[in-house]
Amino acid sequence: MKSELAQEVHRAFEVIQAGGIILYPTDTVWGIGCDATNEAAVQKIYALKQREESKSMIVLMHSERLVHSVFHQIPEVAWQLLEFATKPTTLILDHPKNVAANLISADNSLGMRLVTEPFCYQLMERMKRPLVSTSANISGTPTPNTYHQIHPDIVQGVDYVVQLHHDRVTSKPSTIIKLTLDAQVTVIRK
Repeated sequence: MKSELAQEVHRAFEVIQAGGIILYPTDTVWGIGCDATNEAAVQKIYALKQREESKSMIVLMHSERLVHSVFHQIPEVAWQLLEFATKPTTLILDHPKNVAANLISADNSLGMRLVTEPFCYQLMERMKRPLVSTSANISGTPTPNTYHQIHPDIVQGVDYVVQLHHDRVTSKPSTIIKLTLDAQVTVIRK
């Protein structure tokens, strides 16, 4: 018999493969996600969040191999920041490839975070692609700290709600650091 985690990974994978969007626990806050290569699914998330496409979302990845498949060049300092980070850290890197065009910012960059959280990790192992991650709130409203604080419109607007960690209080959103190929480092959120 499959574990609860394995069952939820399977259900979420099936929805994502069909072009759907999911509500799921991440290593930081509850997120809305989809296959990062599916432009129509990404558009569904923008619509659900009532968010302008100019405000890009991030992607989660589970391996260095996946990072290399999405970015042409990765500054060496990126690996150092990830290795020594004491809390979840999102890096905004230049020149992404192999993802939906509506995920890429106007300055040709994309935020990414490596995660080890079991659900996300196992889901991306199955997908073999990055997973979109954006906070589970309507744009401009506070980020919920628990599943029960998520607005009903978000819960009803996704194709699947992952049935894990509904009682867990989430941690703060990740640190965000922008790294350019010419070695400029900007801390956007501590």
